Amino acid sequence: MIAAKQAEAQAGTTDSSGPRRMLNEKQVLQIVPVSRTTLFRLEKAGRFPRSTYISPNRRVWFEDEIIAWQNAVDELDPHRRRGKGRRASLGAS
Repeated sequence: MIAAKQAEAQAGTTDSSGPRRMLNEKQVLQIVPVSRTTLFRLEKAGRFPRSTYISPNRRVWFEDEIIAWQNAVDELDPHRRRGKGRRASLGAS
């Protein structure tokens, strides 16, 4: 039974009826290469999955939502620019 669950997890076909895996802040920051501040700014702006409090001092993110966000990020978007206050690209002149 355990070997079957591990094989499913490696294959990416998890059973949706089981419990969802929860990740703490440290685990999320290991997956997503941004700073803690940037993570919370993205979350506040609605560009990253919202965290959930499971107790007054314990915040978690669901792993499946993080994976879905990773898959939705379009890294090859030709219209993506730098952040606010940055120089415009040379082609915009």
